[in-house]
Amino acid sequence: MISRFSRHLATILACTIGVLGVLGVLYAWRLPPFETTIRTTEDAYVRGQVTFIAPQLAGVVAEVAVQDYQRVKAGDLLVRIDEDSYREKVAQAQAALDAAEASLANSDQDRKSAEASVKAAEAGVVSAKASLKLANANLDRSNALKKRGVLSNQNADETQLSYEQAQAAVQQAAANAETARQSLASVITGRTSLEANVRQAEATVNLAQISLDYTRIVAPVDGRLGEVSAHVGQYVTAGTKLTSLVPDTIWIVANFKETQLAGMNIGQKVTFTVDALGKVELTGKIASFSPATGSEFSVLGSSNATGNFIKISQRLPVRINIDPDQALAARLVPGMSVVASVDTGRTEREATEAHSDVGFGLGAHDQLAALK
Repeated sequence: MISRFSRHLATILACTIGVLGVLGVLYAWRLPPFETTIRTTEDAYVRGQVTFIAPQLAGVVAEVAVQDYQRVKAGDLLVRIDEDSYREKVAQAQAALDAAEASLANSDQDRKSAEASVKAAEAGVVSAKASLKLANANLDRSNALKKRGVLSNQNADETQLSYEQAQAAVQQAAANAETARQSLASVITGRTSLEANVRQAEATVNLAQISLDYTRIVAPVDGRLGEVSAHVGQYVTAGTKLTSLVPDTIWIVANFKETQLAGMNIGQKVTFTVDALGKVELTGKIASFSPATGSEFSVLGSSNATGNFIKISQRLPVRINIDPDQALAARLVPGMSVVASVDTGRTEREATEAHSDVGFGLGAHDQLAALK
């Protein structure tokens, strides 16, 4: 009798252990009846735009105005490079600009002189034509008198010579006028070149001033500095890392499995904990989904076209914005590990509760119309 009871008890115990084992496996894998709408991932981290501060020119560090991990505001001086040589370049460029402007001013005087020469030459043409007209009239009278035998051949020849000299004078005056006009055109053309020289000199001054301004390395945005590696007397070149700046704007990137994405939407509430803050729960909202899984952004992409295939669940990065007005959120820094959870069933429950609130106090027909 005892032996039979023992066998029954052992059988019941074995069955109980088996059932509990199966239930434990179902619970661990969140299979029915223990399936949950909460999607959780530990592959999540705090992210931020870490900016590496570097100079844009070479020189000796003259001043380091900040310390490690210091909070700064946009425009605050971080590092100053010795500016003596760059200040002299500005003075040199300014001198070249003054010389170019002086040459341009002289061009104005040259143009006025050339214009006056043109007017004088044109007046000479008018005078020469008048003399030619008078010489032509004298020649006509001389020819008439010569035919009548009143004028001697010598006087007639002198009148003819005067006429020819007047014609030559007109041609010479016209040539002088053309020369004056060409000189004026040359002055005008030269002014265009001088104006270009002035603009070039102005650009050189601006570039020299920009280089001088670059000797002061300032914070581009508000944030907190990382380790400051610059020190006074150090020679740096363009691109030398001096420090890093972490802006105040941070967010979370959670890498959910593709099997967890069903039911997730932009704007959905997210709860998360950070290892550095213990078990304190913070909240945020889904801001966006990555356009591709993480494997698609890897340097060496995988190829499934050869060999045996084993399906592996991929992960999709999800950006989560942190809700404001959370005291502990100020202690979050990029790189911290996060455990993020999204209740995909929350939206459905909220929709159901909203329909219930709308239908409260209405008749059956009104409730049906409200739900529609």
